[in-house]
Amino acid sequence: FLFAGKPINAGVGHFAPVDELTVGDWNQMIETNLNGIFYTLKASVEALKKTKGYFMTLASLAGTNFFAGGAGYNATKFGVVGFTQAAMLDLRKYDIKVTTIMPGSVATYFNGNEPSMKDSWKIQPEDIGKLVVDLLTMHPRTLPSKIEVRPTRPDLR
Repeated sequence: FLFAGKPINAGVGHFAPVDELTVGDWNQMIETNLNGIFYTLKASVEALKKTKGYFMTLASLAGTNFFAGGAGYNATKFGVVGFTQAAMLDLRKYDIKVTTIMPGSVATYFNGNEPSMKDSWKIQPEDIGKLVVDLLTMHPRTLPSKIEVRPTRPDLR
């Protein structure tokens, strides 16, 4: 997403084999990537009930596809997908929509790295923004609950 004209990423990723992953890195990922979602929903659920609102999470394809060196990150993203899907089942009786969007590689400032021209093959933040707008404008009877978004040409890396 864009903030002050720059693509941002609120997630944290520490990538290392599980035997090298530190407890501190593990806890930071759990607190940011997983607990942050819970805290946000918990703080907003009453307002969502009153307004029949929409709660969206941005997970990752890492929430359905694991990879070596990604045990901690994968755990948080699998957790986000599971939490969001369970929340959808719990909250739709209040006419609250809950969706998780699982993008592949997106050109953001992930882990403080600035996107560059070599990232042009990646999904752009505005692509995800357009998807969010499309979801918000869908008919109230529809509930896309889990959406995977992939770069068209990852072979252009």
